Amino acid sequence: EAPIDVAPGDNQINEPTPDLIVLRKPGSLIRSGNPQPEDLAMVVEIADSSLAFDLGVNARLYARAHIAEYWVADLNGRHLVVHRKPGAEGYGDVAAYGETEPVRPLAAPEHEFLLSAIL
Repeated sequence: EAPIDVAPGDNQINEPTPDLIVLRKPGSLIRSGNPQPEDLAMVVEIADSSLAFDLGVNARLYARAHIAEYWVADLNGRHLVVHRKPGAEGYGDVAAYGETEPVRPLAAPEHEFLLSAIL
């Protein structure tokens, strides 16, 4: 488990542990404590029974922390929900991709990801 910090107002009561994080810098440069929102290029949750929580509570937490990109892999629905353009009220851009539709992460647009590759 690798907890992360979120927005200061949320951080006192929330310490989420995403399934995957993509750091903006090498992990060895994070000397103490949890990765901070500015350290995170992307957060990913793998959802089975937690889908509603991941799309609701977690999406709002990550948006308020200004995490640029948040992906939810919906295993049962076999699609990927990509959240971008974070703000105080949530993500301004949310799109769902089928398991064979390629998605390019903002942090590495030269790479494609297919959900079917992990299903």
